Amino acid sequence: MKRILIASTVAALAFLSGPQAFAHAFLDHATPPVGGTVASAPRELTLSFTQNLEPAFSTVQVTGPNGASIAQGKARISGNTMHVSIKAAGPGTYHVHWHALSVDTHTTQGSYEFHVGGR
Repeated sequence: MKRILIASTVAALAFLSGPQAFAHAFLDHATPPVGGTVASAPRELTLSFTQNLEPAFSTVQVTGPNGASIAQGKARISGNTMHVSIKAAGPGTYHVHWHALSVDTHTTQGSYEFHVGGR
């Protein structure tokens, strides 16, 4: 009987704590791709997350090879996808820093790079 009670308690705790591990909007994929190289500078950056985002509190910053901000306007968010128009800044390494608030109020953030032209 004691083993059944312990097993039931462990199973209940695993069930209750399981969803919390997945209750954050993590970056699933991006265009241009994370760490990727594209031939020419894109006009738009697209980030797709594992959960829907709260538009008022989710942002993205993009800097070009010279370190200047190249995002044009605020990010547009639809469901789990964030889009931002960017100015072409020529070949080199572009830096992306995002901050996401999922609709269940958990925040995440991250950074990555992509490259334009040959490296």
